[in-house]
Formats: sequence, structure tokens, C-alpha cells
Amino acid sequence: MNTIASFHNICRKLYIVAGKKQSQEALWACVNASQPKRNCAAKINNNEPTADTSNSAYSPTVTDFHPLKGIRILDLTRIIAGPYCTMVLADMGAEVLKIERPYFGGDEARKWGPPFLKVSKDATYFLAQNRNKKSVCLDLKKGKDVIYELAQVCDVLVENYVPGKLNEYGLGYEQLHAIAPHLIYCSLTGYGSVGPYAQRPGYDVIAASMGGLLHITGERNGPPSKVGVAVTDIATGLYAHGAILAALLQRQRTGRGQKIDVNLFSTQVSLLINVASNYLNADLEAQRWGTAHSSIVPYQSFKTADGYLTLGAGSDAQFKELCSMLDINEIADHEKFKTNKDRVKNREELVTLLTNLLSKNTSKHWMQCFEGASFPVGPVNSIREVFEDEHIKGIDLVKTLPHAKDGQVRVVGPPVVFSEAKNDARTAPPVLGEHTDEVLKTILGYNEEKMEALRFKKIIQ
Repeated sequence: MNTIASFHNICRKLYIVAGKKQSQEALWACVNASQPKRNCAAKINNNEPTADTSNSAYSPTVTDFHPLKGIRILDLTRIIAGPYCTMVLADMGAEVLKIERPYFGGDEARKWGPPFLKVSKDATYFLAQNRNKKSVCLDLKKGKDVIYELAQVCDVLVENYVPGKLNEYGLGYEQLHAIAPHLIYCSLTGYGSVGPYAQRPGYDVIAASMGGLLHITGERNGPPSKVGVAVTDIATGLYAHGAILAALLQRQRTGRGQKIDVNLFSTQVSLLINVASNYLNADLEAQRWGTAHSSIVPYQSFKTADGYLTLGAGSDAQFKELCSMLDINEIADHEKFKTNKDRVKNREELVTLLTNLLSKNTSKHWMQCFEGASFPVGPVNSIREVFEDEHIKGIDLVKTLPHAKDGQVRVVGPPVVFSEAKNDARTAPPVLGEHTDEVLKTILGYNEEKMEALRFKKIIQ
């Protein structure tokens, strides 16, 4: 049995023998005694091999340089927020067992198309948040005993069901904590486990609506607008991944797991940052500004001859530099525009002036003109232009991975690079049930007879 499995079995036996009254200190001392001792000083040996953090060469293997090597995650999530969280953890080396519903298509995101992959028929949407995972088709209602066994040899469980639903299946936090007290149980929901809205299902666009994001997004005199990607889902997944890492660190001290609640609504309200602070401390209601900034001028996108260009002047010195590069130095010295306060007061006049000037030439021309500028400036790129950008190509952000049915797929790799660790896209998002046999046979030791029995009962696929 592997080290992680042995560790979990030791925890479980200690809790059972002691009637779950064993002290945390005694439990952890016993567990530590069972682990191989590691010489921390050896890690600073100059002869120690160092990690190739470039992530340039494809390799499906998790190595000692992956920070989460040896951490196993039981992933019961679907759609975006939960899968994004577990993908980030998987990139850092965690083994993620993606549990999917058998006989009904698995994760709903597999059907969120077009476009679809040609052979597997999975939606390309699914590819965005499911790399580096193992797909296991398992019915949660009929197969809860299998989940119990997996929970005992996993470090983390992540789920995004409506609060109370997994309790009906016997898979709630208290139920699993009783048999796997080391388990970190992370719930991603729409509104949390308490409060008037707790039983409501969660959706990114509804959280963005109720949480104020749509109210502040869109043109000044236009209707509210949805952000182009599910930013509330993604932020919730990122909050969850950070909380899980913190809980793993705390478990090193206590030997115990815990429950983590992360929800879309609270996440979205937290993302209001300065808008929330303005209201809470100055009773200032927000409004939509399009691409403009409420308190810095100029700071927005401007129409050019062939597209749009976004630029900003965050200081008076940067505004003077902008005017100099545009050969309108007299504007920088004009009493209406000398300070940012003046420019905010006379926003419409200044924006009209700059719009008329910048629309006379192309975005490429202006980017060449502004080369070396200290103020922020960049073109509004189409998605094609994003992936043709020389910098994106230069840092090798896009990865090509072999796919079980469709030859190859391309994904956007992790944006975080470590100096002493690996964080990479290693394996393509799995096809439905690709690893069911592998996981149940190698991790739980099931034989073919038991696998056939589970298939006959339609517990697995």
C-alpha cells in the first residue's frame, strides 16, 4: 500500500481504537513515527538536482518537484468553479479523482457546446478546467460505500452540490468525518451552508447579478452587462484552492481535517473591493463606466482607425508624457487638465479630444508611437490576436497534450511559475470513465470479479 494510504489507515485505526477520543498530539506523534524522516538540510545541497520550471517539455509524470505530490483529491464537482479549483491543485501535482455520473454523460460541461471534439464528442468548454485528472464513473447513491473507501485514502474531498444533498446520500461532512477524520471537506455552493438563500442552487451569472458585478459593468448609459467569462466561478475556485492549501498546512500541526465552505455570492461581494469600500465608508453608490475609470482620467479604451486601444495616465507626470508623445503639450498645461482632479471634472471634453486624435491612425501605429512609455497602454486584442501575440508565444503558455481519443488538444497552461517547483499541464482532460478501472483496482485493490459486480448493478461505468 502506498505511503498516503498507509498514513490514512493509521489515522483511521487510531480514531477507532480510541473511540475517537485519542488526543490530537498523541495521534500526530504516532503518525509522524510511521513516516520516513526527511532531512530538510539536504534540500539546500548544491549538488541536488533542480527543477526544470520552464514547463516547456511535455511529461505526464508527477515528480518530487511538484509541491502537491502525494496529495490525493476526491473531486465530486462539475461545471466550472469546483473543477477549476481541483485543476489548479492538479497542476501542482495532486492526484485528482474526478467522480462523474455514469450512464448520463458525466460532468454537464462535457455537453456545453458547440464546439465539440470530433471523436470523443466532448465540448471544448470541458477542456478548459479538467486537465491532469482521472475520470471515474461512479453512482454516488448506489456506490456510497466505494466513496467511503476512497475517502479513507484521500486527503481532500471537493463538492459543489446544493447544501444537504450529499447528506441524503450519506456523503455529508459529518458522515465522512466519522470514518475519515483526516479528510479536508471543501464545499463550493451558491450561497453557503447557512442563511436565507442557503438552499438555492448557485450560478455564476446570478451571483454576478445579485453581487453587484453586472450593475457596475457596461456602458455608462447602457444596460448592465455580463463579463465575457465566468469570473465569479473562477474566483470562487481560486479562493477554494487557497483554503484547501491552508487546511493541509494546518493538518500538519493537528492531524485533523475540517470543513471548508466557499460560495459564489460571498466571493462576488468580496470582488467589489474599492466599489464596496466606497459604499460602506462614504455611502457612494456605484455606476457603470464602460472601460473608463471612475476616478482617473484618462483611463479607458479609445477607438482607433482599425480597432481599440486602452491607455491610462495614473499620475500628472504620465499625463504630461502622453501629451508629449501625442504632440499636444499645450493640453497638459491647460488649467482644465493640469491635475487628475481637473481631468475628472472635465472628463467629457478631454475624452472627446483624445478620441478624435487617436481615431486618425491604427492601433499598431499608436503602439509604435508609445514604445517605451511609462504609462499603461495596450491594444484591445481579438482572441486570435491574443494567441498570436509574440509574448504569449515566447513564454510557451499554450500547451499541446495527447488526448485518449482525439489525438491532441491544446490548453492554456498554468500562469504561475515556481523557481524551485513544477506546476504544469501534464495530461489532457480525460474522456468519460477513462480511469475507472485503474483507480478502483490500483487504489482500492478491487479484483475483476468485484468490478463486474459493480458494472452489473450500474454503480460504475
